[in-house]
Amino acid sequence: MTRSDGYLLDNRQNEAGRRFDALATLFDPTTFRHLEALGAGPGLRCWEVGAGGTSVVSWLAEKAGPAGQVVATDIDTSRLAAAARPPVEVRVHDVGADEPPGEGFDLVHARLVLVHVPDRERALRSMIKSLRPGGRLLVEDADPALQPLLCPDESGPEQRLANRLRHGFRELLADRGADLSYGRKLPRLLREAGLHGVAADAYFPVTSPACTALEAATVRQIRDRLVAAGLATDAEIDQHLANVESGAMDLATAPMISAWGHKA
Repeated sequence: MTRSDGYLLDNRQNEAGRRFDALATLFDPTTFRHLEALGAGPGLRCWEVGAGGTSVVSWLAEKAGPAGQVVATDIDTSRLAAAARPPVEVRVHDVGADEPPGEGFDLVHARLVLVHVPDRERALRSMIKSLRPGGRLLVEDADPALQPLLCPDESGPEQRLANRLRHGFRELLADRGADLSYGRKLPRLLREAGLHGVAADAYFPVTSPACTALEAATVRQIRDRLVAAGLATDAEIDQHLANVESGAMDLATAPMISAWGHKA
């Protein structure tokens, strides 16, 4: 396969909304727990990096209140329109290429973003630069190489097909520059960047209706790329989608590793 350009999971594709809804169901409780522990509250000035959908932005806005500010950025802000009212400011922004959208932030957060950014080192520096002294950074990213299977219990042909298609998905991601082992590096990277009080944990859903919804939406979103790359046939994808939607398989996600620290 030759290296491809462009984000594999485009926000403007038809299935993107279903993916955002499933990701919110799966990961918002963990994200909100960490943001609350890091001081999300009235008057907060926050930069939500690569916001994508509105669930985290809206939660931060409610916590920050009218005295706060939430700057929500993404390379594609098409799904952020519903949240674009005070205290939320929406901006088109590439965290891996552009200067930060301000300085003196109390809190900066990115979820499932940096793994896809070609210049991850620059993006991380930019996020830290934007913090005030004492400001907190929370970065949450997947580590598909740490747990590469869609079906950890590979008990039959349906699960074997699912895992083969998940392998194809990882190939497409890697071909576009995604670092599939990025999540595990976050604690070290935050320390090396000069943050203090660095800590991390991981969340790994093994089976839930949201895992099923996420897989169905993702496969529909990338099916043409899987077929074009010779990683699956249309018949195999149709069979996999039928298997998924039967609800009879236990589907997992890659672990999401959350790492945080504060600026001196």
